[in-house]
Amino acid sequence: MTPSELLQQIVNGISVGSIYALIALGYTMVYGILRLINFAHGDVYMIGAFIGYWVSNWLVRSNAYFQQHVALAIFLSVPVAMLGCAVAGVLIERFAYRPLRLAPRYTLLITAIGISFLLEYLMMLLVGPDRQAYQTDPWFSQQCALGFGVVISNQRLVAVTVAVVLMIALELLVHYTKIGKAMRAVATDQDAARLMGIDVDRIITFTFALGSALAGTAGVLIGMQYQIDPLMGVMDGLKAFVAAVLGGIGLIPGAVCGSFTLGIVETMVKGLHVEFFNLRPSLFADGVAFAILIVILLLKPSGLLGKFAREKV
Repeated sequence: MTPSELLQQIVNGISVGSIYALIALGYTMVYGILRLINFAHGDVYMIGAFIGYWVSNWLVRSNAYFQQHVALAIFLSVPVAMLGCAVAGVLIERFAYRPLRLAPRYTLLITAIGISFLLEYLMMLLVGPDRQAYQTDPWFSQQCALGFGVVISNQRLVAVTVAVVLMIALELLVHYTKIGKAMRAVATDQDAARLMGIDVDRIITFTFALGSALAGTAGVLIGMQYQIDPLMGVMDGLKAFVAAVLGGIGLIPGAVCGSFTLGIVETMVKGLHVEFFNLRPSLFADGVAFAILIVILLLKPSGLLGKFAREKV
């Protein structure tokens, strides 16, 4: 692999990792507050992709201007997808998780898996099992030169830019706003937060809404690049979970770091031009994510940015 090819794969990996990061942030925020792995989160991402698909298609069909500017129609669908997914996240938390908040952890885990299957097959009943594609815009396929022989398509450049802006906005919200400080307080100690007058239920609901909105954005950004289907959230959701664990689940910088690391590694594997027993490594690229999960759990369970902490009982 030449230096320019290596740089190209890194840029492609950052593009993939930015999508994983938007999904992984939802996992890590919910886990940080509730110690809950919300396995339905990947399907909220799928819902966002379909909301963006429906809204952008409706805009293109109903307005001649958007027929000439499909990219603009897709960009305008992002806030709608964020709102729709935020509502979905709030409903999931209110009716599926809140009544079981004091139940054993395995009960919540089973509930999360059940909600995941429910969302997938409800969507399949609604739209069918076939894959769908967003409207195309010639502007999307145009290449932007970054130098050293490295290029990136406009659609990927937009995806990375939007993802980075949202990640920075989230970091500022968590550290420099009143509700962000409340989120950190609830994550540290819910009982102490209640004693300080913080409405814990409201903060948990807000966290679900915020994480779901980010996942909905990721759904639209991936829909610009690939076809979508009701089961798309399964693999991407699991990879985002692996990314969160890799970086240190419960840590926002950890989710971002793990996502970019996973995206780059996965893209590097797909770019290998060698064969083993007549099989290319790219066929096993998805398996690399889970191999990384096993290795990180064996060697550093707290993740790349996590710290080991003893807890007195």
